[in-house]
Amino acid sequence: MTIKNVTVLGTGVLGAQIAFQSAYKGFTVTAYDINDAAIDKARTFLDYLAGRYLTDVPGADASTIAAARSRLTFVTDLAAAARDADLVIEAVPEKIELKREIYAKLGAVAPAKAIFASNSSTLLPSAMAQSTGRPEKFLALHFANEIWTNNIAEVMGHPGTSPEVFRTVVDFASAIGMVPIEIHKEQAGYVLNSLLVPLLAAAGQLLVKGIASPQDIDSTWKIATKSPKGPFEIYDIIGLNTAYAVSSTPGSGQENFAAYLKENYIDKGKLGVATGEGFYTYPRT
Repeated sequence: MTIKNVTVLGTGVLGAQIAFQSAYKGFTVTAYDINDAAIDKARTFLDYLAGRYLTDVPGADASTIAAARSRLTFVTDLAAAARDADLVIEAVPEKIELKREIYAKLGAVAPAKAIFASNSSTLLPSAMAQSTGRPEKFLALHFANEIWTNNIAEVMGHPGTSPEVFRTVVDFASAIGMVPIEIHKEQAGYVLNSLLVPLLAAAGQLLVKGIASPQDIDSTWKIATKSPKGPFEIYDIIGLNTAYAVSSTPGSGQENFAAYLKENYIDKGKLGVATGEGFYTYPRT
């Protein structure tokens, strides 16, 4: 199996990063979203990404950025997005029914050769596999935010994933500059979020209980552990809409934090780095 044409479904903060990184590394990329407003927002976000690459990525310059942009196309038609895909990476909101719905539609229009991969940070591939119509060609490919520097890619199949498909996706992850982390059994939260989510959840509870401010919670973590970012800085990078979707899941134990996020941030359009304001303020992208 050879990957040349990549389709990314969803152009939010991480979807846009996956699309741009893949294009930067030489792949032909089609990025899909549901309407022109979402696409326009993604195009604007690319300007921010270009600036970060020029600062953070050795060898990045105006010509490499322009070349990456030339390999990246945006569309709002799912059939057109999937038409030539060798690999489709889904990065839509973290809602199981939404993901199942889009996989059912995708399976009907994508070529038989196409591998489907979910960037879900919490859901297991076995929960979505049958919706794809090609469970043997489906697995999870999970990225960390700011993937150009935080360059891990967790590859996790389900019991029906083809070993050849698994290896192909591992090789693709390497080809776009990631360090593949091969996960041998399904695990909610994979490796990264199995470590990260308890930290973020604890921080959220400290906040909603009135124990300390986001700034002081972050300072405590950074000073004591020498970590470069605190949990609320991480929330802003992840995006508060994603944090809300995860924390509002029934049984998560974070429903009170979800309500806090909705009232104080989501309903006010404060979604984190992508909108210029979350727990902190940022330059507008």
